[in-house]
Amino acid sequence: MNRESVMQVHFPEESPVFDGASMLMRFVVHLDGEPVVCAITVEALEDHFGARSALEAMLCGAFERGRESIRAACEDAIRETGGSVVLHSGQFRLVDE
Repeated sequence: MNRESVMQVHFPEESPVFDGASMLMRFVVHLDGEPVVCAITVEALEDHFGARSALEAMLCGAFERGRESIRAACEDAIRETGGSVVLHSGQFRLVDE
């Protein structure tokens, strides 16, 4: 049995946390019951989810608008890597086309 078929991925209803030093929004994903910190770049939130600047309030709003797409991309990436991921703008360009 491959790992993908047994891996449990759950997204708790928690707000993301802005990491200004790294220009990331970090969020928790439960992978097989264990918390794993994942992230999305500020650039991805600006390019694809309407954040007009790197201000925390705008990034949080963009994250909320894109939550379903972000979760879907994150789950796909986790299933490929088996662990924590950072989502970049290019991953959403493929979906947008």
